[in-house]
Amino acid sequence: MNFTPAPHITQQWHLSKPSATGKRGMVASQVKAAAEAGVAILDAGGNAIDAAVGTALALSTTEPWNSGLGGIGFALVHRAGQPRADVVDFGPVAPRGLNPSVFKLTGRMTTDLFAWPEVEGDANIHGPLAIAIPSALAGYDLMLRQWGKLPLSEIIAPAIALAKRGLPMDWYTTLKIGTSASVLRKYPDAARVYMPNDLPPVPPYQGVPGFLRQGNLPETLERIGKAGLRDLYEGEVAASIAADIQRLGGVLSLEDLRACQARITAVTEYRWRNRTLQLTGGLTAAPTMMRVLDQMATVEHGSEPDAAWYVAFARAMKTAYQERLAGIGDADPLAAETCTTHLTVCDAEGTMVAMTTTLMSSMGSRVVLPGTGIVMNNGMMWFDPRPGQPNSIAPGKRPLTNMSPIILKDGDRPWLAAGASGGRRILASVAQMMTFIADFGMDLDKAAHFPRIDVSSVDKVSADHRLPASVLDALIADGPTDVVEHGVMPINFACPNVITRSADGTVSGISDAASPWSAAIAQG
Repeated sequence: MNFTPAPHITQQWHLSKPSATGKRGMVASQVKAAAEAGVAILDAGGNAIDAAVGTALALSTTEPWNSGLGGIGFALVHRAGQPRADVVDFGPVAPRGLNPSVFKLTGRMTTDLFAWPEVEGDANIHGPLAIAIPSALAGYDLMLRQWGKLPLSEIIAPAIALAKRGLPMDWYTTLKIGTSASVLRKYPDAARVYMPNDLPPVPPYQGVPGFLRQGNLPETLERIGKAGLRDLYEGEVAASIAADIQRLGGVLSLEDLRACQARITAVTEYRWRNRTLQLTGGLTAAPTMMRVLDQMATVEHGSEPDAAWYVAFARAMKTAYQERLAGIGDADPLAAETCTTHLTVCDAEGTMVAMTTTLMSSMGSRVVLPGTGIVMNNGMMWFDPRPGQPNSIAPGKRPLTNMSPIILKDGDRPWLAAGASGGRRILASVAQMMTFIADFGMDLDKAAHFPRIDVSSVDKVSADHRLPASVLDALIADGPTDVVEHGVMPINFACPNVITRSADGTVSGISDAASPWSAAIAQG
């Protein structure tokens, strides 16, 4: 008997995720509890900006591997009745006192998959030197001062409640902390909080999972709720952060925190079919997105994406990435464990917010500050560690990122807001989701469950094994193609969420099926 084992399939089930529909507001998030927090803020009289900030703050307590008070991000805010969106840039900035020479190259590459130079001790990837200025709360503060309605005490209340409850200790928490355990244990404060008994927390064999207290994070949120978001930059929280980082040997200073400011910039507009795509601009994936769409504009399409469409999209992505790498550099190594979160909000008036925030890698720098319980980012990984490159490390410099929140407007009315988490994989995911809905006319349920491809380099495609054989054969014939699963782990595709609002006020939302905790919640 001859027996050849078939390729191993992790999931012998079919994943699906319900959409939500309503006539008022909507919040889509990678954690249902955070989306519920956002809806509670809408119910309390807040607008989409209030709800977006409240959801982001809630995520800092429920998704510490992806985002938090020590992170950064970008947001698109399109207020109802306005002709275009505003960009809120709270992206990463290198500390002013950073000396690039501390990142010494070993002469080796970190992975066989992509030529990314290795730094001694991975000092640009984890540890205190990997930390960029944490500008997330500066962004939230700017958004609330410009457009918010509710007081901070109400907006932050759900986050405080979730922090006091603690991080759910179910299988997904075990998985996420377990994947970072080998580095977390290098840092005693991180190991103390997230690895009790020097092991990742595990749920009980049966019964209901418990909750993990995340150090002093509840007290920090309470302090910020009373003193204001700028306390992280100018008050007691700032002093604690600076002291802890100095003790650990980092260079992020109190002066860096005091000088940290988010900024509102003009949106980048790109005409797509009969609508206008709004993008965040230069230091995100926006220029590359536009180059992909430039090439796809003349590609014929039928009722659904076929083999020719997928091949054309793959070629467009490869070309765009080649130009990106040659012209402006890269934002992270291909094989980096990049973890981000995206949230999308729409209120009853039609204001839409698409916000992507991140700690960069899973658990960021793996540095948990003992005084505050804040997990700090590892934004220095976004720089090319080689000197003389477009994206090289320099003090006070802003690196290139891969984030890509979008809002597609119909006339002047925001119609579709979306974004995704997943590092380099974000761009392909967001572009396909937008196209599935806007070009192929799919409803959100079909678009969210329709198999995608990923192109994160200039020479290879990852294709969902659920694609028809004709599509897979065409991609393989066109170039190197890995046929992979869309599941929880390995993470082969980005995790998008999307909200649409029709002219009659009907709002629909959905999140990615492979993201276990995610949900879109409609305001009742």
